[in-house]
Parts: sequence; structure tokens; C-alpha cells
Amino acid sequence: MDMKHVLNLRILLALTLSLALFSCNKSSSSKNNSRATGWTINDREGGFQYNTSFKEQETAPGLVFIEGGTFTMGKVQDDVMHDWNNSPNQQHVQSFYMDETEVTNMMYLEYLDWIKRVYPPDDPNFKLIYEGALPDTLVWRNRLGYSEMMTENYLRHPGYGEYPVVGVSWIQAVEFANWRTDRVNEMYLQDAGYLKRDSHLTDASADSNFNTDTYINAPTQTFGGNEEVLRGGNLKPMTDAEGNEINVYASRETGVISPKYRLPSEAEWEYAALGMSELRSYNVYRGRKKYPWNGAYTRSGKRKSRGDQLANFKQGKGDYGGIAGWSDDGADITAKVMSYAPNDYGLYDMAGNVAEWVADVYRPIVDDEFNDFNYYRGNVYTKNAIGEDGTVKIVTPDEIVYDTLSNGKIVARNLPGEILQVPVDDNETYLRTNFDTSDNRNFRDGDVRSSRYYQDNFDESEEGEKVSSTRKMYNSPMHNIERDSAGVLIKEYDKSNARTSLINDNVRVYKGGSWKDRDYWLDPAQRRYFPQDMATDYIGFRCAMSRVGSKSKMKNKTKN
Repeated sequence: MDMKHVLNLRILLALTLSLALFSCNKSSSSKNNSRATGWTINDREGGFQYNTSFKEQETAPGLVFIEGGTFTMGKVQDDVMHDWNNSPNQQHVQSFYMDETEVTNMMYLEYLDWIKRVYPPDDPNFKLIYEGALPDTLVWRNRLGYSEMMTENYLRHPGYGEYPVVGVSWIQAVEFANWRTDRVNEMYLQDAGYLKRDSHLTDASADSNFNTDTYINAPTQTFGGNEEVLRGGNLKPMTDAEGNEINVYASRETGVISPKYRLPSEAEWEYAALGMSELRSYNVYRGRKKYPWNGAYTRSGKRKSRGDQLANFKQGKGDYGGIAGWSDDGADITAKVMSYAPNDYGLYDMAGNVAEWVADVYRPIVDDEFNDFNYYRGNVYTKNAIGEDGTVKIVTPDEIVYDTLSNGKIVARNLPGEILQVPVDDNETYLRTNFDTSDNRNFRDGDVRSSRYYQDNFDESEEGEKVSSTRKMYNSPMHNIERDSAGVLIKEYDKSNARTSLINDNVRVYKGGSWKDRDYWLDPAQRRYFPQDMATDYIGFRCAMSRVGSKSKMKNKTKN
């Protein structure tokens, strides 16, 4: 081969290598180049900012991952109570996260401590905030039983610190979840450098409270819009064109801000309680799994623990824990969380210990004919209130709204620093096909378009003619309670004999058996209801969180 051909070959190889390197460089940086426009994403000089390196949602404190899927929701065993409220139906649940244990006394006391520091109860303006968050410790009292020790000690004594909190209403549980969301996101923003380290200890007050929704929608109004707090609490200052220091805020596009803690839906709770991650047999898939553990009995069949009870529940009449010195379940009232083995998802006490609030409004029928995906009854859609200046309206300390509950307890509907919420209106519902009103709690259940109205016996008119009358199926008592200008409670107790039900839009589902229940109620399919503003000594709760992104946590899962 002559020198000319050798030279041409070398040039060809060099060009090939250059093209290959160019291709590799272009491929490696393509995630920061827009496929829509070709412009550079995350350009230091400005432009569109987006977290192109986001890999997966971080598991928030206290939670475990639950991979979603399909399952048979409802009870397939004999309904000996004749409730007929849990007919089997096939549902699909999206992946989500759930608390490893029930919310404990110590976790709830941290919440109460924060409220006491930020909204001092000795301040008349804030006294009702703290009182409205306190659990009802009198739920332990029994007319024919001695229980003052639990009334005085169960919530606050360190001996019960890791026991599930009780005496908490559904409303209080929701407020705890909202508080938890703000505190966790505050921590994430501190870790990412958007907020000053430990700013929650120095800057938190009624006038400068951090709220996640406010931070996202009106970041300059965070911490009450206090400029000194905002400037002192931000570790990523930039300068504008004139050299003035400006603040930088994290948006949803950064991936730093976590979804909200909330109560699980009934479908999520039941799916998680069954713990089917390792079980794929036909009977399990079709709903034959009776408990969170494997098998059809409440005692362990393993050699090392054979005969031990697998949950904390009432063994029989007058038997809440077994014989002294040889206890069946190790507890007489509630038990310390994690006292029993977890289910296959790693969740503790999904049967026994305490029953748990879920998000759903109770109805005897799960309307799977309308929806079989992420089923939930209780949607009340709201939107941010807009002030006269065109910006979102932030609640100030003198604008707190209090609700008087049916039992006379007063709770704060909103807190300073939050964005005021109002019902959605025609601007959001006009010509929509997926929803047309703000309050959807009784959708297809009590309105004119459903069959939940029934024809009563014929009544006689003044002329003696037979006239049919129509009544609501869920005709619950309508008690009313108000406070007059002097703060005195005015109670109006509904004594009507025409009431036919205790079901209304303010009763919520609770799931699982408790220390007070027989093993019949340990079945995750069982469902009961209780007023959302009342509490008991056997209902607690745990939080959940939605998952963003992929259904599974498996990395690089591709199809050939």
C-alpha cells in the first residue's frame, strides 16, 4: 500500500473517531438539551430550569413503599354481622407510601409542642388552636370501670411514648398530616440549602410560619412575608442586573418538595393491610387472604413461636390479654408499636392494637360500577382564594376561622401562613365531564340522578288524595350547636322520630380490629364508621403519601 493510501486511511480513521466522540458528547449532554427546541435546559444565564437528574422519589420519614396493583377489595367470608357493606369488588391501587406504624403518642406530642411554641395557648388569640389539637383523654373513662390511670398518663407518660395515640378525631388526624407535610418539606429545603439550617427553631412564630402550599404558590409570602426572615433564611442568594441580592426559591420542578402526608384511602389501607407483595397464588389474588399474615388463624404456626398470638385483640368475654405470667398477646389495652411481626410490606399492626381512620366518607356500598381505579369517596375540591390585588390570599393571625363541632369542641379551620381555600366554581366546572361541583361526598348517593331516593308509603293530601312521598335513604339526625356572642354554647338536639340512619357526609370509615375487638374484626375487609369530629379509646391512625413517577422502585426496568 502506497503512502497516499495510508494517509487517506489515517484521515478517514481520524474523522470517524471525531464523529464518534462528538456523538458520545452530544448523547451524554442530551438530558440538558431540550428535545422540543434544542435550547439548553438549566442554562446558568437563565432560561428554563428543571431537575433533569431526578431519579426517584425519596422515601419520606416513617414511611415504607407499597407497590400498587389489583386486588379483590371486600369480604368473601361469611358476613355473620349481616352488615352487607363490604361486597367483593376488583380494584386497582396506584403505588404509594404508608407509615410503618401507627402514629404514636410521642409523635403526636411533638406536634402539640410545636403548636404550643408557635401559637402559645396563654395568648387569647391562639388558645383555641392548642385546645382543638389536644386528644380527648376522657375517652378512657367507663361508668363501671376504673380507668383514671389511662386518662391521666396514657398520652404523656414516657411509659406509653411508643404506644399508638388514641382520642384523636378524624379532623385532628388530618390536621396532624398537614402539619407533618410542612415540617418534612421544611427539613428538605434546609438540607438542599434553600432555607437556613435550623430556621424552624428560630424563625417559627404565628407571624412567620412555614407552609408548603404558600412556599410553592407565593414564595415571597412564606414566613408571613417577613423580609428579614426570608433574607436570613435563604442560603442561595443571587444578584439581579442592578447588583441587588435576591432570593432563590425551590419549585416543584426541582424535585425537592415532597408530596403531602395524608390519611390513606380505604382501598389503599385494605390493599396495604393484606400484604400481598410476596403472595401470588390464585386464592390470594381472588380475595381469600383473611389476615395481614399468611394463614387463616390468629396464632403462629412457626416452630419457634408456635401458639403465639399474631396481633393484639380481645380474646373473649373478660379476656383482653390472657392469663398472668402466660399472656396470649402481651397486652391488655394497646401495645407498643412493633410488638408483633410486620406483614409482607413491612407494616406493623395492620390488624389489632388500634383500629385506624381512613380518608373515606362512609357509605354501605363501594361504587365500583362508577370507578375501580384508586377508589375514594370524599372529594371536596377547592382553589386558592385570590385577593383584590390579584395575588393569593394568605391567612393572617387575626383571620383565623374556628369551627364549632357537633360535640361542642372548637377547632381552627385554618392557620396563619396558609393560603385561604374557597370552593371551586363555574370557572373550573363549566363544560367539564369529569366533575361539576365542589363537594362530591354524596355523588351518586342521595341526589336526584341516583336511586338513593326511595318512595315512601302514600300520604293523603288535604283533599284526601293519595300522594307519594320521597325521602332520602340516609336520613340522619340533624343536631346543631352554635355559640352566641358571649361564647355560650347553644345546643339543639334532634329528637325527631323520623330519622332512619346515622349515616351522613360527616361520618368516616375506620378499618382494622383493635384491642377492644374480637378477631372477627381483624379481617382487613371489615369496615365500620364513626363521626369525623368524635374520638374513642380504640381508634388511631397512620399517614400515607402518594408516589410520583414510576409504579415500581426497580431501576432500569425495560422491555425487550
